Formats: sequence, structure tokens, C-alpha cells
Amino acid sequence: MTPRAFLPFIFAALAFVASPAVSVHGAENVQPLVGRASVIDGDTIEIAGERVRINGIDAPESSQLCQDRHQRSYRCGAIAAGALDKLLAQSRPLRCEFVERDQYGRFVGDCFRADGVNVAAALVRAGMALDWPRYSGGAYANEQSAAAAAEAGIWQGEFQPPWEWRAEQRSLPASAPLATAPASIGCLIKGNISRSGNRIYHVPGMHDYERTRIQERDGERWFCSEAEAQSAGWRRAQR
Repeated sequence: MTPRAFLPFIFAALAFVASPAVSVHGAENVQPLVGRASVIDGDTIEIAGERVRINGIDAPESSQLCQDRHQRSYRCGAIAAGALDKLLAQSRPLRCEFVERDQYGRFVGDCFRADGVNVAAALVRAGMALDWPRYSGGAYANEQSAAAAAEAGIWQGEFQPPWEWRAEQRSLPASAPLATAPASIGCLIKGNISRSGNRIYHVPGMHDYERTRIQERDGERWFCSEAEAQSAGWRRAQR
């Protein structure tokens, strides 16, 4: 079964239960963000121009690879982003309650759909993100145990925790290429953010495709289809 094919089964099996929010650690007095969210990656969204990192979880990075139960590589980060997009579309608007600012200045928050579903808990239960005890205090340990038992999402095969994957990438020599998916994976569309903040995607064969470099730490990402890119808020490059 292809990575995209098992997404419907994952969400069909989800028992969405709102879990207790992780306690607020930040002293900054910031009002909750409420609105329609666009997906940046598997654990990062944007509401009304404010970048939001979902608190207490860590999802695979956009270019990160995992292995399925048949030991075939697939772009688990792209799948996680798609899963988050589908999850948010089921009940809008989204409400994110402020926890703190991270090292990049992003709003870190506990996010809930209009129907009360805790987004972090749902993603962990679907096997699309991991409980991150360093920040969650184990708030989503039960959801993670259930996902592992059901072999949901990334638990169907082998994977590297995202925080370990990022540390490994940072340790590579500057000349070494970042791990990327092979052409057979199909997630080759480059989602670039211009200096003026415009989100533009480049399809293989386009004029600027080869020279476009994706910097995931800046919110840029890979897409598996033009529909996925457009749904996330990117527009097609003019050439």
C-alpha cells in the first residue's frame, strides 16, 4: 500500500479525544489566535500571518524519509503535512492558545479545532507526529502508545525521531547534500518563499527549478502534487 493510500485508514480509525493542554510556561501575555490555518509542515501552521509551532509534538521534517512495513522509503514528512491539512479541514476555524515563543520567535501554542479536538493529540494518535516529552511532559504518551500498538502512520515501519534527524543533518559537512527523497517517491515540487514572503512552487522542468534550493528551517518545503501545494497556500511560478 502506498503512503497516500493508508491516510484514509488512519483517520477513519482515529478516536478524536481532546487531551489536556500542556501547561503554559511563557510569561508573555498574548491573545489566542483564531482563524483559518494554512499548513507549513507536519507540526507548523500559519494563522493571519503568524507562524505557529504546535506545542508538545514533533513531526517528521518535509524532506525526511521513513520506511514502511515493506522497508520501502517514503517521504513521511510530506505525508504528515498532508495529514495535518486534512485534519484541520474537518472543523474550522482553529484556535491556538499561547504557550511561549521558541528560539525562532514563533508562537508556540496548544491548538484546537472548532469541535474541540486537540490537534497535537490527534496527530500523535494517527502516527503522524511524536510526543515530545522535552516540551510536553509526556502529555501525549497515551496517544503515542495507542499509535504504536496500531502501527499507525510512521509506526508501520522504521523511522528516526525528527529531533534526532535534525541533529544528524546539522552534523553533516557543509558540502554534504541534505537527505532527500529519490525520484520514485514523487514529491519533487519545490515550495519556495521569496524575500517578499510570496509562496511560489516550482515543478520539474520549469525555468528556475534546478537553481531553487529549499530551506526547511525558513518554512520552505517539498510537495507531492500541485494540488497539495495550492492547498497549503503556494502558487505556481510564472516560468
